[in-house]
Amino acid sequence: MTQKDHSCSQQPTNVYDQHDHHACVDSALKRAQDLCATEGARLTPIRQRVLELVWQSHKPVGAYDLLPTLAAEGFNSAPPTVYRALDFLLELGLVHRINSLNAFVGCSHPGDQHPSCFFVCNECGEAQELQANQIQVVASQVEEMLGVVVQQQTTELMGLCPRCQATK
Repeated sequence: MTQKDHSCSQQPTNVYDQHDHHACVDSALKRAQDLCATEGARLTPIRQRVLELVWQSHKPVGAYDLLPTLAAEGFNSAPPTVYRALDFLLELGLVHRINSLNAFVGCSHPGDQHPSCFFVCNECGEAQELQANQIQVVASQVEEMLGVVVQQQTTELMGLCPRCQATK
């Protein structure tokens, strides 16, 4: 299987393809700064560092996993501080929460309200954000059929990525 080389200035079509991951982090930070400027929000040093740590890989990261690094770098690493930073990033759409893992992953298109849908590899743990157009149609049908308002939608698919399938 041939691997494509991607830069993450735009999220790669497939995070399992080889790409320059430093570009992912740089792009995420630039988009966060632009979005904060537009929204009049403050990207404080702790919020920025938490965002950087979430984007260090495409693997979802738990809040408690961030604490040792933040403490070593001199930040207030108390759990409430980290959760407040994550809540801020969630509110702006800069990260998504993977509920089944109680973990967070960077959003590939922040500032664009959208339902979240992910494929998470059970072996390597990397997460791929997916387009959720069909799932949005189902949510709209549920709203119409039941007279409800869907306020949040997260879909998580679990399985094996191409790399992990190849090693089996």
